[in-house]
Amino acid sequence: MPTLDKSSLREDFAAYKADYENLCRQGKVSPECKAIFDGLLLLMQLLIAVFLERTTPKGSGNSGIPSSQTSGEDETASKPGSKGKGPKCGDDESENTRRVESTTVSKVTACPCCGRDMSDVGCCGHERRTLIDIVFEIRHEHVDAEIKVCPDCATETRGTFPDTMPGPLQYGLGIIAFAVHMLTAQMVPLKRTAQVLKTITGRSIAEATLLSWVWRLHVALAAWEAAAIEQILAAPVMHADETSIRIKGKNHWLHSYSAGNLTVLFCHPKRGRAAVDDLNIIPRYGGVLVHDRWATYLSYDNCRHALCGSHLLRDLQFIIDSNGHGWARSMKKLLKEAARKVSKSESKALTDQEFKAVRKRYRTILTKGKRELPEPPPRPPGKRGRIAKSDAENLHEALSRYEDEVLRFTWEAEVPFTNNVAERSVRMSKVKQKISGCFRSLKFAEAYCRISSYIKTTGHQGINPLVAIGMALTGKAVETLETR
Repeated sequence: MPTLDKSSLREDFAAYKADYENLCRQGKVSPECKAIFDGLLLLMQLLIAVFLERTTPKGSGNSGIPSSQTSGEDETASKPGSKGKGPKCGDDESENTRRVESTTVSKVTACPCCGRDMSDVGCCGHERRTLIDIVFEIRHEHVDAEIKVCPDCATETRGTFPDTMPGPLQYGLGIIAFAVHMLTAQMVPLKRTAQVLKTITGRSIAEATLLSWVWRLHVALAAWEAAAIEQILAAPVMHADETSIRIKGKNHWLHSYSAGNLTVLFCHPKRGRAAVDDLNIIPRYGGVLVHDRWATYLSYDNCRHALCGSHLLRDLQFIIDSNGHGWARSMKKLLKEAARKVSKSESKALTDQEFKAVRKRYRTILTKGKRELPEPPPRPPGKRGRIAKSDAENLHEALSRYEDEVLRFTWEAEVPFTNNVAERSVRMSKVKQKISGCFRSLKFAEAYCRISSYIKTTGHQGINPLVAIGMALTGKAVETLETR
């Protein structure tokens, strides 16, 4: 039984098409047959393109599928020399950290070679070795309020308690910050967080208490979130992305907006324009919006747009893998070369002459690529709706239509080549969903979004997450934005 692959399929089709064209030139094909065969060849060419695209596996290298969802055969592991370790943590210690540091001098009293006494010989240097360990210390602060009875009027009077002790038992900021950090930043499930706290403190803390701490921080960060949104709206470039998130067993959507080191996350039952309008960030934005070519983003004309180069490179790679089109290979090479020139230039933009050369090559590649694509079949009479197109045709059409959006990174220094800022901000929500499962209520999903936004933003600023949580609980969260 003969085998069928991409190369043999295209070679056989090209050979039959050449024979047919040769017969037509010799006048051996009647006009009626020619009309029928032209339509069949056009349809066959389109079917081959669609077939090759459907049978080509997609992974993180040629599509938007994350590496966690690709098979083990894909090269998704970190490559040697890569530096994708995420943002660096701050060196600041939290206020409740007790640090005990001691130094012991190991003295030299005698020469191990000749045995001479060296007690009176001066030291010419030291070699240090360090041991770092953690010893958990539980602090119990008791306040005993005196109770006295007035000997004259028999009135019973009690001493006052500090404002930080409103009830018989409460937990300090250290435990609260640690618990919230475990739940949000470290993505530890609620039950396991309670178990860890019992192991450390010796007390069983109810899950409801842990959730109340999460909600307390959520409320405390309301002013910070409003101020962060205003700063993002004032930024020249904003990144946007979205991903699915499970809440109460149903699919919701996590929307991310980032600018510089600022990130805000929101969850919404819908994904499309209704959700974007409800969040009311993009409709008020007037700068450059970087995204992944989602039609909803492109529908807003109050801002300029820039398309993510990483998405385009992956889409082009899929066209190369599935159809082997030369125009896709040339376009991928052009975009990578342009990105490399921009990154190496001091102005982070191409000169006018360099840009004109890139644009000329860009348009030439698309013009030549039009010849490689199969012509779309004519619309049958009486049929409505859009004509089905292959992925290669859709990508070619998008590159032709959004030329300025694709090449905007070459002349605007603030516009990056990729949308990685927004993609990184939503990535950890998928990890949390895999580890801890979905959220039980929309209320705490919103709390997770706000707290994660705050921790991500302060982490980019080098602030220890425990310190950042403590600042928020004491009403100092907005100060982290003022010091940017």
